[in-house]
Amino acid sequence: MMNPKVEAAINKQIQKEEFSSRLYLAMAIWCEVKGYPGASAFLYRHADEERMHQMKFVHYVNERGGKAQLFDQEQPADEFNSLQELFEQVLDHEEYITASINKLYELTFDEKDFTTANFLQWFITEQLEEESLMRTILDKIRLVGTDKAGMFHIDKELETMSAGAANPA
Repeated sequence: MMNPKVEAAINKQIQKEEFSSRLYLAMAIWCEVKGYPGASAFLYRHADEERMHQMKFVHYVNERGGKAQLFDQEQPADEFNSLQELFEQVLDHEEYITASINKLYELTFDEKDFTTANFLQWFITEQLEEESLMRTILDKIRLVGTDKAGMFHIDKELETMSAGAANPA
């Protein structure tokens, strides 16, 4: 049977991962209607990734003898002043998720649940990659500022990043 404290904490993480998916979906919709097809494709893919993270947690809890749970969700933000503001919020959210997973990892050590600690290693690595990627995107957006040609090229690069991730070589 799964440790009840760890099970409860993972169920809260499931809720956070589901919210992440919904947040990135709302952001993708905003990008699509504002004329950023590359950023939209990137964020739609990111929403799918977050759903996959949620499902990894769901299956883990169930396979360990626990029961995954779903909770009500708050409505994610769906209006932004700029693409830069949007990606600043993405980075903030990724940092929040990283902190949450680190706290969950700490709990597994306190509870001596080393199997779950091992399971969480994948998420810890994933979060490092996510934060690094978002910082890189933000650096590029800040570099071009409000230059429309620059923003066009960043949007095209985001589209390429989305296509490359969807069709790995």
